[in-house]
Amino acid sequence: MKYLEMSERETFYHTPVLLRESIEGLHIRPWGVYVDLTFGGGGHSRGILEALGKNGKLYGFDQDADAEANIPSDERFVFVRGNFRFLFNFLRYHGVEQVDGILADLGVSSHHFDDERRGFSFRYDGELDMRMNNRAGQTAADVVNTYSEEQLADVFYTYGELRSSRTLAARIVEAREKAPLHTIRDLLAVVKPFAGREKEKKFYAQLFQSLRIEVNDELQSLREMLEQALSALKTGGRLAVITYHSLEDRLVKSFIRSGRFDGMSQQDFYGNRFTPFRIINSKAITPSEAEIAQNPRARSAKLRIAEKTGIV
Repeated sequence: MKYLEMSERETFYHTPVLLRESIEGLHIRPWGVYVDLTFGGGGHSRGILEALGKNGKLYGFDQDADAEANIPSDERFVFVRGNFRFLFNFLRYHGVEQVDGILADLGVSSHHFDDERRGFSFRYDGELDMRMNNRAGQTAADVVNTYSEEQLADVFYTYGELRSSRTLAARIVEAREKAPLHTIRDLLAVVKPFAGREKEKKFYAQLFQSLRIEVNDELQSLREMLEQALSALKTGGRLAVITYHSLEDRLVKSFIRSGRFDGMSQQDFYGNRFTPFRIINSKAITPSEAEIAQNPRARSAKLRIAEKTGIV
């Protein structure tokens, strides 16, 4: 199978990770109906469109206004401006009951990391924003300036797995009493003593990850999306999800194994376990060394694929 080459704009916006593996994993039917829940630069969507026939249909979701510039000129494609946590409602709005496959690439796009105005990267100075949808909702500045010390500590520990979460939160609260923290430079000046020299980048990455997850309510959105994806898929339909950190990967892994987030499979009267999914790849698919060399941001990606069995 051939895959459409990316234009310069699409490659700049986001290089699609595990493109061949995710498209092949969906086992696309030419006449089928598919959903790309994380449209972004459109790389995965174009791969799906390449595999679809003239009667196929693809719905691409994205809440970021910047993604709309990448919409392909293809009558088989419908762009949905919205968060994928509202998957089921948007499909019903478009008159779709069930679909043949759903793809979600949960990674933050290169566009977001490289746009200093969005506040996703500690490499630049700019406003502490971090909203995927920059038209609504609280910003990272709102979080660091209004959350209580206990709330901040919980965010840093739960979503960033930072051991220094309590002292870090206390330092931020102390600093903001003197002056609000509005920019990335403001925040880094306060937290730098906690970073250490050897693992400075890792510390900042964990800190920014924790704030981004909180700002965008990412894990709850993922839970809601997965539950709706189960209902939205036809029997035999496939779900392909690319994750980038252990928090989201654990949720996906548990859900496709048991249909639950606690990992506990349902049992019948005789103790036989059953699940609404058949796992296609028992071990997560990861990028090749060649792909990582070409796109280092793919390094932590994990692809899990499952097929709906009809047992719900």
